Formats: sequence, C-alpha cells, structure tokens
Amino acid sequence: MAGARAAIRYAKATLSLASELNSSERINDDMKLIVNTVSDSKDLSNMLKSPIINASMKKAVLLEAFKDTNKTTLDLINVLVSNNRIDILEDVAKKYTQLFDESKGVELATVTTAVALTADLKKKVLAKAKELTGKDIEVENIVDESIIGGFILRVGDVQYNASISNQLNKLKREFSIN
Repeated sequence: MAGARAAIRYAKATLSLASELNSSERINDDMKLIVNTVSDSKDLSNMLKSPIINASMKKAVLLEAFKDTNKTTLDLINVLVSNNRIDILEDVAKKYTQLFDESKGVELATVTTAVALTADLKKKVLAKAKELTGKDIEVENIVDESIIGGFILRVGDVQYNASISNQLNKLKREFSIN
C-alpha cells in the first residue's frame, strides 16, 4: 500500500514537472515504454525488485535500456535510485500514464475477452464506451481464456460482465438454490 501511495506521489511530481516543461506527452510515451519493457521482461522486473542487486547496477541497466528517453524520465530514474525506490518504477510509470490520460479527459476501458480483439471489434467497443461515458476512451485488451466467450468491459468503476463463464455461474447458482 505504501508503495502505491509513493508511486502516485512520484507520478504526480513528474507530471507536474513535465507540464511545466511542455513535455508531458513525450514523457507519457516514455512511461508507456517503461511499462511495456518491464512487464515484457521478467529478468528486468526481477532485477528491479531484487534486494541483492545494488542500486548502482540497477541504475546502469536502466539508463542503458532507456537511454533514448527524455531527460525528465532519466531524472526520475535517478531520483528513484537515490531514494531507494527503484522497485516501484513500473508502478510510477503506470500511474503517470493514468494521470496524464485523466488530465486530457481520456479514460481507459479494459476489455477482457477469450481471444484478442480484432480492429473492427475494437472500433465498436470504442464507440460504445464513448457513448456510455461521453469521454474519449482508450481500449486495453486482456485475453483470458477462462471466460470461455463473450467479454468483460470495465470503464472506471463500472463493470459489465457479458462473459459465458459468468452466465454459467449464474445458472449454477439458480439451480443450487432451488
């Protein structure tokens, strides 16, 4: 919990600085790159969380991996290393993109499906989510074969579960009650 609060603070401070420097959009691209890189690389994720690997080694790896990013992004990495909080880098990057999207009036819609969304279906989901919320929407697709079919749409705090596994569970509960 403390890590999440710290991540929000670092993200807010970085967004504030980036806004002052008129580079918030470029920093947002850097943060998306960090999230994707860390989540795609199990080794990098483990290294960031490892108490055995010293901070200077983590810093050297990160500065090399993200050498083409904005100076503000590199400064964030340096600050996290010096404050012994480099393990929350991915969380800070996620929070930054979330705060950036909120500042631009864009909301994230998470669509969980049994198979990956096609471009046509993604367009339809975007249109429906925009109609429901009245905001610009960015869609993130999560593939979870356990839902069997259908989809689960989550926009902010609202969730619509139209998955087959959910419908089967409802039937199961109805039959077990009677």
